[in-house]
Amino acid sequence: MAEPTVPATGRLQGEPHEPRDDAGRHEHRVPGPPPPLSLFPDQPRTILLLHGLAGHLGEWDALTPGLLAAGFRVVSYDARGHGASTRRPPTVNRAAHVADARTLIQELGLSRVTVLGQSMGGNTAMLLASAHPELVVSLILVEAGPGGPNPAVPTQTAAWLDSWPTPFTSLAQAETFLGHEAWARSLEQRRDGWHPRFDRDTMIATITELMARAYWLEWERLTCPTLVVRGGKGTLPAGEAEEMLRRRPKGTRLTVVPDAGHDVHLDRPEQLLEAVTRPYARRPAR
Repeated sequence: MAEPTVPATGRLQGEPHEPRDDAGRHEHRVPGPPPPLSLFPDQPRTILLLHGLAGHLGEWDALTPGLLAAGFRVVSYDARGHGASTRRPPTVNRAAHVADARTLIQELGLSRVTVLGQSMGGNTAMLLASAHPELVVSLILVEAGPGGPNPAVPTQTAAWLDSWPTPFTSLAQAETFLGHEAWARSLEQRRDGWHPRFDRDTMIATITELMARAYWLEWERLTCPTLVVRGGKGTLPAGEAEEMLRRRPKGTRLTVVPDAGHDVHLDRPEQLLEAVTRPYARRPAR
């Protein structure tokens, strides 16, 4: 059964946003103007950043300046059920997440898009590139792969969310518990303290379908160049990453960031930036 598409509406920084219908809204950000094409004639001009479960678009703040300096136009958004997007959307399945990314690309009139996704966002990016190869010129998967099923993950995720000592009394307490300042910034302040901006049951529903099966068929259908980034201390198994390379030896590049965990973009943003921009580095003049 076809799922309703939630338009990827939202705002550019500083502009108000309203839902276009009762399906929901999506918060997105396009920082800065696109670089002059003459400066980077051979590069994809836009990179779309997709965060992971329980995350938000602000997680990319450390990476964005370097991407802009490398010549990319950077677009990011809060996935449905996350951040400033609709808290309890009518559906949170994989097809809906892919439709959101596709709609945003089309509504912003983007072309030659590099899509970078971390964890859950990586699965969305992979499914988008597999189903809509005309929209994606290259793909970057950070701590995300096609392996599965992993039916224990929803229960583990529920236990993790239930362990949060909410409300947090301060952002400092939240940062200490969550491990990253960017995660603390995802919280909202209420009278009794700091709370997640997402709904717990929506998060569990979001991850349940994702973990119900493997996605090797979608992986093998990819036609665009793909970079797989694994954190040396992360959760993407080394064997799965190597199997990805074995099944798609042409067009797949694998890199490991040794000191990073699952949140490579937060643990080691400089090393992730170097891996992402390396293929686009300008050659020295001869």
